[in-house]
Amino acid sequence: MNTCDICNKNFTQKSKLVVHMRVHTGEKPFSCDQCEKAFPENSALTKHKRIHTGDKPYSCDQCGKTFSQTSHLTQHKRAHSGEKPYSCDQCKKTFNQSSDLTIHKRIHTGDKPYSCDQCEKTFATISHLTYHKRVRTGDKPYSCDQCEKTFTTISQLTQHKRIHTGETPYSCDQCGKTFSQISNLTVHKRVHTDEKPYSCDQCEKSFKHSGALTEHKRIHTGEKLYPCDQCKKKFTTAGNLNVHKRIHTGEKPFSCKFCNKHYTFSSQLAKHKKSVNHLEMMKSCNNTVSASVSISFIKCEEVYVKEEIKEEEIFEEDSLSIQMRADNIDPLSIEM
Repeated sequence: MNTCDICNKNFTQKSKLVVHMRVHTGEKPFSCDQCEKAFPENSALTKHKRIHTGDKPYSCDQCGKTFSQTSHLTQHKRAHSGEKPYSCDQCKKTFNQSSDLTIHKRIHTGDKPYSCDQCEKTFATISHLTYHKRVRTGDKPYSCDQCEKTFTTISQLTQHKRIHTGETPYSCDQCGKTFSQISNLTVHKRVHTDEKPYSCDQCEKSFKHSGALTEHKRIHTGEKLYPCDQCKKKFTTAGNLNVHKRIHTGEKPFSCKFCNKHYTFSSQLAKHKKSVNHLEMMKSCNNTVSASVSISFIKCEEVYVKEEIKEEEIFEEDSLSIQMRADNIDPLSIEM
């Protein structure tokens, strides 16, 4: 029996003990010839090199999706089976891999074992720390071979490539709609369940995704991050800024299909449709088309104008939020 003289762990083979000792010494003798990242085992280096080569030798026998590691394939298969064998002993939430459970438990403990050596901010996961460092330095090591756009993480690159391929591998089991990202599918499913897991701690209003909550909170703080480059007026959301810019550009994207009048805002079109002039126009159209068709038009329009019209709030994420979402990182959890 081969025993580690530091932690007393036993190994059946001396070679395994040699590899284990590197946990204590920090030795990493195997380095990548493309990015110089080092590893304690040759097998870890082999797996890492697939990031550069794009090699994915392991495929799912149900959907054909390929993976660079067997562990990733095993985890993926649980998406088909719904299996989540790892559960939290505090809140009973379940996970399909043990590493996710370990990270989740830090929500309860508040543990953040990874710290930035530049600003001393701490993080619950090594991936959050790595992401944080790359945002600080502007490092984007992953590039698209079709358009040469670069990305901070490999998952962002994978997601981006679907723009070129048109791939939408994630589908809703209720309506069949497909998505290029699993996070978009998760948000979409809340349309069916009406789940709103993100709630405001000041007014208790709830939202279907974290980006909407982030923008809502600006109502309370008064923060306005989006200034108009022509008049310097500021807005809480990018969507509201885009609507405002129509005042300067003269754009009128909302038109009445009967009167051919154009409006800057949807509220102006709604007001027009309720006006006497519009209804008179509808009646005049009655003289040029068959009675049955024109009456149906008028009935449809009269019902429409009686309805209460309410504009939907527009939420647009900035590029940084989109990147974090692509890496399944909650924007509220990352401090820069």
